[in-house]
Amino acid sequence: MWWLKDVWVIDPSQKLSAPRDVLVQGGQVLEISSSMTEEEVLEKAQGESIDAVNGQGKFLFPGLIDVHTHLREPGQEDKEDILSGSRAAVRGGFTTILAMANTQPVIDNRALVEFVRRQGERAGYAHVLPIGTVTKGMQGAELVEMADMKEGGAAAFSDDGKNIQNGEVMRLALEYAKLTGLLIISHCEDKYLAGEGQMRRGVASARMGLKGIPASAESVIVARDLLLAEETEGKLHLAHISTVESVDLIRRAKKRGVNVTAEVNPHHLIFCDEVLGITDTVLKVNPPLGSRADREALIEGLRDGTLDMIATDHAPHTQAEKARPFAEAPFGIASLETALSAVCLL
Repeated sequence: MWWLKDVWVIDPSQKLSAPRDVLVQGGQVLEISSSMTEEEVLEKAQGESIDAVNGQGKFLFPGLIDVHTHLREPGQEDKEDILSGSRAAVRGGFTTILAMANTQPVIDNRALVEFVRRQGERAGYAHVLPIGTVTKGMQGAELVEMADMKEGGAAAFSDDGKNIQNGEVMRLALEYAKLTGLLIISHCEDKYLAGEGQMRRGVASARMGLKGIPASAESVIVARDLLLAEETEGKLHLAHISTVESVDLIRRAKKRGVNVTAEVNPHHLIFCDEVLGITDTVLKVNPPLGSRADREALIEGLRDGTLDMIATDHAPHTQAEKARPFAEAPFGIASLETALSAVCLL
C-alpha cells in the first residue's frame, strides 16, 4: 500500500484542488482524505506493508489526454515509434493519446488503423487511439471509408500535416463524418499563402532573413471550415490555433452555436517569434510561433473557453535533422514529457 502524504490533488470531476492524503492499494485509489493518522493507515492496511511518500511539492491528478501526437510509426521509426512515444506520454502525465495519421504509409484504411491500435496495446503504456486520414493517401481528393475505419478503432479523422485545400471535399468530409459520430480535425493552412515560408512573417523573419508565413494562411482556412461546419452541422475540431484572428473567428462562431472545438499548443502559449534565433531549430514549428499579441490572445482564449484544450502536437525528429540550418530543418517539436511542466509556468 502507498500512503501519499500531503500531495496536491487536482480532480476536476470533484472540483478539488487542495492538499490531501491518499491511499493507493493494488493500483487503485483506496481513499482520499484531508489528513490521516498513522493509526488510521495501519488499520486500513490490515497487515500489508506501507510505503509512505512525502507528497509536498508534488501533484496528483487523473491521467491526462493528448488529442494531438505524431508517433511516426509506421515508417519513421528512426524519429519515434509507438512504444517510445507512449512511454514518453506516461512520463509526462498522459494516459491516453491520439496518434495522427501522417505516417509512412498514411493511416487511410482499416488495416492500418488496427495496426496502430494493436501496437499501442503491445506497448502497454498509454492508451493509443488511432486517427485515420480524411482522404486517401492524404491527397485531399477522395474520402476514405470512414465507417469501416471507425469499426477498426479510428477515434477521429484528420489529414493533419496537410490542409484539405478543396472546400467541397472538406464539406463532404464533415457530412460523412457526422454519420459516423466522429469529428474532423482540421490542419488550418492555406498552402498557397504559406508557400515556402519558414516562420511567421514579421519583424523576426525580416531580422533573420527568412521567408515568412502570414497569419492569414491559418485564419482564412479557419473561417472557411467554421462556415462549412455551420452549414453541415458536422463536428469540427481545429488543431494548433496560433493567431489573434483565428481566436476571434472561433469565439464568434461559438456564439452562433457552431459545433466546434479548438486546441492550442504549449509552445504557442509560452513563446513568441521574438525569441527565435537562426540556430533555434527546436522551436521551428508549424504553425510557426506568432507575435506577442498572438500569444496573449491564445492565453485569453484558453481562459475564456474559446479554446477548449491544450494539445502537444508532439512531433519528434532526429537530432541530425534538427541540426540543419533553420531554413532546411523540419517543422516539429517533441513535447510529451515537458508539456505539463511547461504550461504550469503560465
